[in-house]
Amino acid sequence: MPVSGQTQRIYISPSGNDSNPGTKEAPVATLHHAQQMWRKLDGTVQVVLRGGTYYLDSTLLLTPEDNADMNTFLFIMGYPGEEVVLSGAKPLKTSWEPWQRGVYRTAVPASVPSMDRLFINGEQQILARYPNYDSSARFYHGTAEDALSPARVKTWKQPVGAIVHALHRAEWGGYHYRITGVDEKGAPVLEGGWQNNRQMGLHPQYRFVENVIEELDAPREWYFDSAAHQLYYMPPTGGELPENVSYAVLKELIVIKGSHQRPVKQVILNNIIFTGTARTFMLTKEPLLRSDWTIYRGGALLIEGAEYCYIGNCKFDEVGGNAIFLNNYNRYVNVDSCHIYKAGASGIAVVGSPDAVRSPAFEYNQFVPYTKMDRTPGPQSENYPHYCDIKDNLIQYTGEVEKQSAGVQISMSSNITISHNTIHNVPRAGINVSEGTWGGHIIEYNDVYNTVLETGDHGAFNSWGRDRFWHPDRRVMDSATTADISLVTLDARDITVIHHNRFRCDHGWDIDLDDGSSNYRIYNNVCLNGGLKLREGFFRTVENNIIINNSFHPHVWFSNSGDVFRYNIVTSAYKPIGIQTWGKEVDYNFFPDKSSLKAAQANGTDVHSTYGDPQFMDFAAGDYRVKPGSKVLSTGFTNFPMDQFGVRIPRLKALAAPVPLPAELYAQQTAGKASLTWKGATVKNIEGLGERSATGLPDESGAYFVKVPAGSEAYKAGFRTGDVVIAVEGEKIRDTADFMSKFQEHAWKQSMQMTVFRNQRAMELKVAK
Repeated sequence: MPVSGQTQRIYISPSGNDSNPGTKEAPVATLHHAQQMWRKLDGTVQVVLRGGTYYLDSTLLLTPEDNADMNTFLFIMGYPGEEVVLSGAKPLKTSWEPWQRGVYRTAVPASVPSMDRLFINGEQQILARYPNYDSSARFYHGTAEDALSPARVKTWKQPVGAIVHALHRAEWGGYHYRITGVDEKGAPVLEGGWQNNRQMGLHPQYRFVENVIEELDAPREWYFDSAAHQLYYMPPTGGELPENVSYAVLKELIVIKGSHQRPVKQVILNNIIFTGTARTFMLTKEPLLRSDWTIYRGGALLIEGAEYCYIGNCKFDEVGGNAIFLNNYNRYVNVDSCHIYKAGASGIAVVGSPDAVRSPAFEYNQFVPYTKMDRTPGPQSENYPHYCDIKDNLIQYTGEVEKQSAGVQISMSSNITISHNTIHNVPRAGINVSEGTWGGHIIEYNDVYNTVLETGDHGAFNSWGRDRFWHPDRRVMDSATTADISLVTLDARDITVIHHNRFRCDHGWDIDLDDGSSNYRIYNNVCLNGGLKLREGFFRTVENNIIINNSFHPHVWFSNSGDVFRYNIVTSAYKPIGIQTWGKEVDYNFFPDKSSLKAAQANGTDVHSTYGDPQFMDFAAGDYRVKPGSKVLSTGFTNFPMDQFGVRIPRLKALAAPVPLPAELYAQQTAGKASLTWKGATVKNIEGLGERSATGLPDESGAYFVKVPAGSEAYKAGFRTGDVVIAVEGEKIRDTADFMSKFQEHAWKQSMQMTVFRNQRAMELKVAK
């Protein structure tokens, strides 16, 4: 037996043999056999995988038996310079024959009970669906209102087993169902819909159906008939019939599982690609306290009961569900320098156990009465993630299947650091904090953009604060927090700090602290599009932020909120809703114009604030530092760096999509000269009697659509050349800057009502986001 503390190496290769000794010259073939070997060794063990694809027959389970000693390490790593792939798929031998309509089929062994995902040469194919896959479609790569109509269902010989995906009716995530039958009216009978914790039913329009053989009508589509053991496939036009075929089997590839009493320690995973796992959307059932989420506690990599473990330089490539899930008790687990690409659900989920929560409630309308509530601050057990770091990761195109997902999701955890990550192209939040339990998070230097792309009413950073103090009846909550303000921090025990980030949200707010989110400090952030919202919470200090082409959105504050908003740059007027009192301090801010400042001062705020041209260093390049001598500096605002957002790893930076920076500052457009491009249309102010006459307007108010190209987003939304928008959501529009301000104000909604002057008369246009 080797001496304790000595590093041992075990080599693995796809061309190896498990009867070999595991040396570099004679490697073993499988991780599971290597595990039997390393468990017999003392000291630090380095497991080196040579390049190639490893199809795992079962999940690799790492327990304290693999390493529970702080004096030793277990390294599992890819050989430097070689591509090591762990796959949850299983290879399939095929013998293709022509079937019909350009579709081929092959017999499949009876031992294959089902197929969830099919891969050709490692590339995921498309399960037969209606409507067909459209990479340019906003929702689910294509949706259709008639996807579940009786007329459509009637064309299917076997509707049972078909799968339905749909947005939540309010666009708060999504739903998934199996069709189990057809009723007497010809409508499908659905099983599922438990994937959202705010039940309102599936969206009437944004839905699609898959796993129907009659819908197999496009290249790369497939269907598996489990009863007849036949796989059907339509190859690409001119493409050869595939030979390298595999199908997803495993949901988890590696599980690290210990406990609070006996954790797994110092396991290092490095330079490994995780792929080929099955989708898990029908297992997403467990509600997360009173957030809008339900979850499945699993992922391609699942970590529970671990301490001082490190996941670095790994790629999670189109995994079927969550990429990484830190579950329940974890301490000092780091996820560093990883690339998460097209995960079916969330990129990284950090979630504790409800048994650590005092007086938990699990749905928006549920509540533990104050008289029966445990008033002890903080958690009641150690069964939650604490002091874990997520840094320098590139997380992109997640939520491919599950729309109630996030780049990084935090729930029932404390002191989680999310630093220097680039997160983009996600259907909902880039970073989501589900509730205040137990705060202390540090969210810093992240670049989060192209977010809330398929949903609405959310943020690039989003949080809820439906903690012990929160009640769905505002009057009850007002009375309780007035009588005992200490209720607010029973769960949000420690301050969460958000600083030096750049956020952009497409259909909501860049920073959205919703429904009671409390105990935050927010400073030195850039908001590129959606503005910053504080709703119904306490003890939020917002300082020294830059809000481009939008503003501050205070919603329904408490009289004793203690909120502070100062030293910030806003570029349009505040957007208050239901504000009676304005917190502890709202002052020393910088506005774009005198009218915006006067509107704020009319509410009793911003006595020492000022307005004007902020004089940004280089607006077009995204450098929003202000020049020496700018009036902004007189408010107390201080410049902060603009080149430190996002991932710092060069190879990952090179893979990130470009950040969509605003082309111009709408508030600086001068009357009579303003012109901009919006959704592909050219929009300008009304200038003079000629344009008034041409449009038939009684005055020079409105946003004039002088050119709306066919096929542009504006055209698809219903606009036509010559239109003039004269009102948005009932509010009169003066000019293009006013139009953009009102549009940004209401951009979180599913759609907004616009009054358009066309052909000498006003008409109403419902504009989807």
